[in-house]
Amino acid sequence: MKLNYLLGFVFFLSLFAKANAQSISSEVVEYQLLREPKIMIENGSRQYSVAVTSPYNLTSDEVYAQSKVDFQNELDNFDKKAANSEKEFQQKLADYDSDVAKAKEKYKLESEEFKKLTLLERLTLTDKGQNPRLRIPNRPIYVAPTKPVYQEPNLQDYVIIDNNVLVSQVNIDGFTKDGNYLTITLDIKKTNFQDNSGQTYANQPTTLIVKQNGQEKINKTFFQEYKYISSSPTNNINKPREEQQHLKKVIAFINEYLNETFAFKTIRYSVRLQSVKNKGQYDDLEKADIYVSTNLKKLNPTNPQINAAAFTGMQKGIDIWRETLAKVNYKDSKADFNPKIGKFIYFNLMNLNLALDKKAEAEKVLNEMQENLIYMNLNSTEETELKAIENQIYKTT
Repeated sequence: MKLNYLLGFVFFLSLFAKANAQSISSEVVEYQLLREPKIMIENGSRQYSVAVTSPYNLTSDEVYAQSKVDFQNELDNFDKKAANSEKEFQQKLADYDSDVAKAKEKYKLESEEFKKLTLLERLTLTDKGQNPRLRIPNRPIYVAPTKPVYQEPNLQDYVIIDNNVLVSQVNIDGFTKDGNYLTITLDIKKTNFQDNSGQTYANQPTTLIVKQNGQEKINKTFFQEYKYISSSPTNNINKPREEQQHLKKVIAFINEYLNETFAFKTIRYSVRLQSVKNKGQYDDLEKADIYVSTNLKKLNPTNPQINAAAFTGMQKGIDIWRETLAKVNYKDSKADFNPKIGKFIYFNLMNLNLALDKKAEAEKVLNEMQENLIYMNLNSTEETELKAIENQIYKTT
């Protein structure tokens, strides 16, 4: 009878422990938001024009044409080059006998001086390889120049671009190039290369001026500082190729800058959310996870109605998290709603608010969490995550 009582008590404890061992899992949820521009332009005025000045005016046709001219000049001069080559060889051949005689005479004189030394001195010089040696020069061998054969130029060895091409590469999403509401002037200087500790650095001062309906909005110069380009010095790099690559970086930066300033953009993000999977008393928390994660995925910046419905559905999950926080007993680690539950809800609320660019709301949750932080056991990963959240909330740039 006593044994049965003990077994029953142990069984009760195991059930109790199981009920209080919350299974916390996490999921990375991808979603998309519409990033608003720094300067808002009305839909009917989203037109622009571009003017570019630069030192680049070379076309591939010009490179091919010049290559053929250079080849023809080389071909026209070949007979003269071959004749000069034959003449130079005959002169070397004529000088050869004289060079051999000089070598023999030098060897004879050195040998006579060597014989005057003592045996020990001769042995010492011989060990050092300094004893006299006859060095006869090699007889000249004629190598006739090869007749030139035309080869297509490697366009990567040239900066093939002009201002019209550069104009076509400047783009603002959602705008058309059929008006002057925005006038963009881009002045790009030539790439300057510089050696520094055996490495190559480069700059390319680029001035961007943008006027909105005649009023200047942007006047900035970029790429003035020298930046790392290659681990090799300037005399070991293909400068035209590196200049092309650097020019691509300049245009890509200008486009990104213009789009951040004037264009709406749909951007994909991701956020890590945690949930508890135990059935029973945690069913509402599982519903909250479904409400938030599912509606995050539904966000559609191009469809205001779907977006509004998604935020409404998401709020249902947020409300459940908030209601659950009110039930948490932070001083009792064995309670159904213990600090472990409170901890993951706080992290969810902060991460979600930051994901939706609501720093003020995230800061309120952080302040609330800090009031109860003494009762939460954060592991090293969670401590790192909390510091990252604090940095996001308080950073000013």
